[in-house]
Amino acid sequence: MPDSALKTPAPDSRTLADQVFTRLQDDIVLGVLKPGTKLGEAELAARYGVSRGPLREAIRRLESRKLLERIPHVGTRVASLELADLIEIYRVREALEGMAARLAAEQMTAAEVAGLWELLALHEQQQDLQDDVAYFQHAGDLDFHYRIIQGSHNRTLIDLLIGEIYHRVRMYRYQFSMTANRPRKALTEHRRIAEAIEARDGEMAELLMRRHISRAREYLEARQAPGSSDTNRSPTT
Repeated sequence: MPDSALKTPAPDSRTLADQVFTRLQDDIVLGVLKPGTKLGEAELAARYGVSRGPLREAIRRLESRKLLERIPHVGTRVASLELADLIEIYRVREALEGMAARLAAEQMTAAEVAGLWELLALHEQQQDLQDDVAYFQHAGDLDFHYRIIQGSHNRTLIDLLIGEIYHRVRMYRYQFSMTANRPRKALTEHRRIAEAIEARDGEMAELLMRRHISRAREYLEARQAPGSSDTNRSPTT
């Protein structure tokens, strides 16, 4: 049979599941699908143009990341993240990302460190940051914390921090106002962490990262305190 007569292979179901997983996750994180929204399989299959098999796999993966929750006798719905839950996550981040910063100082290549500085230079060009209004970071390689986690070169740590925690924190940021409480200070702290990593000072990198995240956590705890009226801001970290 000539090559021209060969049929194109059917798309792999795993690839389709990955695609719908990414699209559904983004819609949840960005608030296109609001917290508490009930999700029906038929509606989602039509929305994303996939069969129910790949869709169900994507839903299971999002449930494991706690972005979706299955309620008995109700069905699947978009998870809501309470402030108390976020504070718990920040305590975990403080320890684990501190460790990631230490490892990054030891393991990052020169090219990765250079990329970290290029990213911070890109961030500094943001008008909102220059105006000290907000410090917005896109996901993945455009996120300072993501770069450092990847730079740890520790697969277990990467899976723990990016597999679940990362997107739950991003979801919170989009559920609430994107106005940050300390944009310029956060950028300065990022620079100091990058300097420690470049100097291969793992102890200092860990200390600075823990302090950086703890400040955001303390802000959240103050917001949780009785009588707090600051309900329109979210941490930059």
